[in-house]
Amino acid sequence: MTSSSDAVPTLAPRPSERQKGRNIIAIASGKGGVGKTWFAITTTHALARKGQRALLFDGDLGLANVDIQLGLMPRADLGSVVAGKMTLNQAIMRYEPGGFDVLAGRSGSGSLANIPPSRLQILADDLALMAQKYDRVILDLGAGVEKSVRHLARAAGTIIVVTSDEPTSLTDAYAFIKVTAMERAGVDVRVVINAANSTREGERTYQTLQKACQGFLKINPPLLGIVRRDMRVREAIRNQTPILTRHPNAEAAADVEAIADRLLKL
Repeated sequence: MTSSSDAVPTLAPRPSERQKGRNIIAIASGKGGVGKTWFAITTTHALARKGQRALLFDGDLGLANVDIQLGLMPRADLGSVVAGKMTLNQAIMRYEPGGFDVLAGRSGSGSLANIPPSRLQILADDLALMAQKYDRVILDLGAGVEKSVRHLARAAGTIIVVTSDEPTSLTDAYAFIKVTAMERAGVDVRVVINAANSTREGERTYQTLQKACQGFLKINPPLLGIVRRDMRVREAIRNQTPILTRHPNAEAAADVEAIADRLLKL
């Protein structure tokens, strides 16, 4: 019989962490190129289709590209907010085809990556206040484990780490989970495997990451879902159209909708 002291804890949220930013879901990845922003957009769209008042917040302070993937030309962005020219509420725009709101980042610019911690804290506090108007806020973080990424992630009650089966992606996802667990013990961290060749392959990829977390960190971040590889994803991105609009019956679209259903139960 296994004693309670031998059990591997999950990263289930403590009451205080659950209360903090309970409707803010941060989408993170250890490295770029794993489909994090596409997943953030599609998840927001899926939640909106399920009747949720949803906001997609582009928190990639270095290389924001939500507006590019959606084909938007925002009149204002996060850079305007940080510069003090307007508030977060004033910078929000409606994405009518998807039925959700968007706060765009500053595309193609690294100028926001070096925001002072004090300004980041104000931004996070303003985000938490603004989130009260929505059922769900999806926060698309920058890739990596830089201080600016981790600081903004603290506004979220749930963090989804997106990874693929590439060894570097898994290594960097593990690094993000490690740093997050050290800084915020008890925060709700979950894993999504993207671009899996099959559900079975995705499960094997997750098990590789899970074993590393159990063996070295003594934690067990649960699997939130697997998104199968689908060539229609790339085609939709090229056409700057959400996959749930362009190819609503695609396998990848169905996988994200299933993940959105699970998020609604958290």
